[in-house]
Amino acid sequence: MKSAILASILPLILLVGACSPLALKPADFSWPVESVLKSDAAGIVQENRYQLSFSIKPMVFEEKEDSINVGGLSIRVIRDQAGYYFITSPGFRHVYVFRTGDGALLLEKKIFITEDGLQSPAFNARPPHVQLLSMGEKPRLLSKDGIQEGGR
Repeated sequence: MKSAILASILPLILLVGACSPLALKPADFSWPVESVLKSDAAGIVQENRYQLSFSIKPMVFEEKEDSINVGGLSIRVIRDQAGYYFITSPGFRHVYVFRTGDGALLLEKKIFITEDGLQSPAFNARPPHVQLLSMGEKPRLLSKDGIQEGGR
C-alpha cells in the first residue's frame, strides 16, 4: 500500500520540479549611453539600434496637457541594468520610469524633478543607477523607485 502511494506521488513531485521557470542570471539590460530621439508628427519615436519605438503622446499630455503638437520633440531615453526605461525631455518637470509590458511601456514611477522644467537634460549610466544632468540643477542619481542621491 505504501509503495503504491509512493509510486503515485513520485511522478507528481518530479512533474512539479520540472515546471520551475528557467532564469538566465545575471542579466544586464542597461544601455551604455542615452539615446536622443526626435518624435515624428504622429508622436512616435524610434530607436533603431535597440529596436524600440513608442508613442510619446500620453506622456506629453501628462506634462503639457497638449498632445497635438508632438512633432519634432527631443526625447531622452536610457535603460538601466534591471531593464527599466528612463524618459524625459527639455521642459518636462518629471522623469518617467517605464517597464515593459505586452506590446507597451507601462509607467512604473513618475519622478518629480523641478517645477520650472528641465533645461538640456541628459542621462548617464551609473550602474546600478541612472544619472540625470540638467543645466541649472545639481546631478541626481535615479532608480526605478525615485531619486537616490542629489535630491532636494
